[in-house]
Amino acid sequence: MTPPVVVVVEDEPAVREAVAFHLAGAGLRVRAAPDARAGWDALPGADAVVLDWTLPDLPGVDWLRRLREDERYAHLPVLMLTARASEVDRVEGLNSGSDDYLTKPFSAAELVARVHALLRRAARRPRALRVGRLRVDVDAGGAEVEGRPLDLTRREFELLAFLAGNAGRVYSRRELLDRVWGEDFTGGERTVDQHVAQLRAHLALGAGEPGEVETVYGRGYRMRPAPE
Repeated sequence: MTPPVVVVVEDEPAVREAVAFHLAGAGLRVRAAPDARAGWDALPGADAVVLDWTLPDLPGVDWLRRLREDERYAHLPVLMLTARASEVDRVEGLNSGSDDYLTKPFSAAELVARVHALLRRAARRPRALRVGRLRVDVDAGGAEVEGRPLDLTRREFELLAFLAGNAGRVYSRRELLDRVWGEDFTGGERTVDQHVAQLRAHLALGAGEPGEVETVYGRGYRMRPAPE
């Protein structure tokens, strides 16, 4: 079995090298990055992230929020490193999407144990999203309705996966453009309407059925969730 890949995003060279050394010594593959931009570039194919709270180009909590909003990486378990020990800071880190929290200074044994625990929990997470008869396999990049595969473009799939992963929540057209197309997209909001119409045609679900992409008038779109 190929060892898991852990991305270490830490600006202090001594800490970064020590973390990478101990994780590699525990049998993990490590990609070390000194700042937020390099850390983001190292994410493809990663299995977990060790993230410093304070980075030179972007606060760690802001980087983490961006990670949680990106469908490609939202599932990655994150261990946050920080010198901040107050309860308020711990709560802020966890509320930003951190799975665990480690205060500096820390021991190598505790670091390795916490990363392994995150990887074990992540391995037990479902790799597919299910909303009623709809199944979205995020890892494989495919979707189906009761065994009927959907022939989707990349952007249609990204929109479907985002809505399925947040079923029940309403998003405005602008929010969907930012979350799915990216903040640098220069097209108009009509693009969202066109893709929603195409998704509805692919899904062919009944009105009010879980998985249907609904219009919430005056607010935007949401995927109807499965009943609890």
